[in-house]
Amino acid sequence: MANSDPRNGVRARIEDGGVALGVLDSTYDPSMVELYGELGLDFVWLDMEHGGPDPWDGPTVEHLLRAAERTGIEPLVRLPDSEPTLVRKALDLGARSVFLPRVETAAEVEAAVTSARFRYDGEPGDRGLAAPRARRWGLKQGYVEAEDRETLVGTTVETVEAVENIESILDVPDLGFVFIGPLDLSVQLGHPGELDHQEVQDAVDRVRTAALEADVPVGGLGFGMDDVNEKVDDGYQILNLGSTAGAVQSVVGDWLDAYDGERP
Repeated sequence: MANSDPRNGVRARIEDGGVALGVLDSTYDPSMVELYGELGLDFVWLDMEHGGPDPWDGPTVEHLLRAAERTGIEPLVRLPDSEPTLVRKALDLGARSVFLPRVETAAEVEAAVTSARFRYDGEPGDRGLAAPRARRWGLKQGYVEAEDRETLVGTTVETVEAVENIESILDVPDLGFVFIGPLDLSVQLGHPGELDHQEVQDAVDRVRTAALEADVPVGGLGFGMDDVNEKVDDGYQILNLGSTAGAVQSVVGDWLDAYDGERP
């Protein structure tokens, strides 16, 4: 039995100054997770806030994690709640990169981050020491040290309150990243879907600028590769390129547009 697992791919990429690229898998299918790994992406986003399996359904989540492990891609798991027990559950199943939805305060973030650590900011953390899958059912050596080193807990900034509290959120020790959610922000600001609205852009830029100044990695959505490249230039280090559903729609739509025959 090895002393520790390989490095968390997303954490390694951003700590080395690079950009982690991934795709949201809207099918929640282990075969798609494997395929994205074979294609060479850094992460597959498993969004359990807006769909997918119940994160309490351990066996189903484990199948997705096994598929990722086989091809070396990092699952980036968005939880449906920032409840510390849910964070611990996801990590014990074997996830190493999780992020929280719709947080509003630094206290919420700190409680979740503390729950992911055996040692936290020089003090005991709140993670439970058991023998789950993440520990290879008790067989993994160096488990505590490896988990504290490789676990990455981030938070989505998608509410007005989170934007207003961004400086205190960024002060939370061991916060892995902030993921800017412009879609939900546009709703919160009264401009649903208007991502170019000045209020939405100002909120996004406030979060991005504050995070870069605090040396906390920034993640976000890419709306086409021109936008992805612009965001890289703006300091983003975690970028979602699109979704399984979007990719299929685009390709099949192009096929149908190129078809010369008649359709009903």
